[in-house]
Amino acid sequence: MKKLIFLFILLSICSFANSAFAKSIAVIVHAENPTETLTKKQLIDLYMGRYVAFSDKQDAQPLDTFTPENLRTLFYKRLVNMPLSRVNAYWSRVRFTGRATPPEIQQSEQAVLESVANNPSAIGYVFSESLTQQNKQGIKIIMELYE
Repeated sequence: MKKLIFLFILLSICSFANSAFAKSIAVIVHAENPTETLTKKQLIDLYMGRYVAFSDKQDAQPLDTFTPENLRTLFYKRLVNMPLSRVNAYWSRVRFTGRATPPEIQQSEQAVLESVANNPSAIGYVFSESLTQQNKQGIKIIMELYE
């Protein structure tokens, strides 16, 4: 009986972890931003401070977010295949040299959606499932990141 309970708990944990990692992440910009798509390399360059503008030379303001579902951790794992601790260490070094500033941190996905909808230079990310018809107004999806 104990083995059966243990197996059930283990399967529950695995299915929860699997569902969290299976969520797609939508990279979003303002609806009037002329950028229609980015390559993964371009997105990496924007989020790692190598570039500060979109390909049309329009300023880019990357946004990060904190969520209970570890969206930021998943985003960087999928984008640069690095744990968040390494990304934070990278930004500590870059910030110290003064070469670039890290993405602005928003407190929620809703805050990212509002910032992007109100700022033509903003670029952010949210879980794709968080997008509804109502909160899609003023934004467009330019990329999706999958596991």
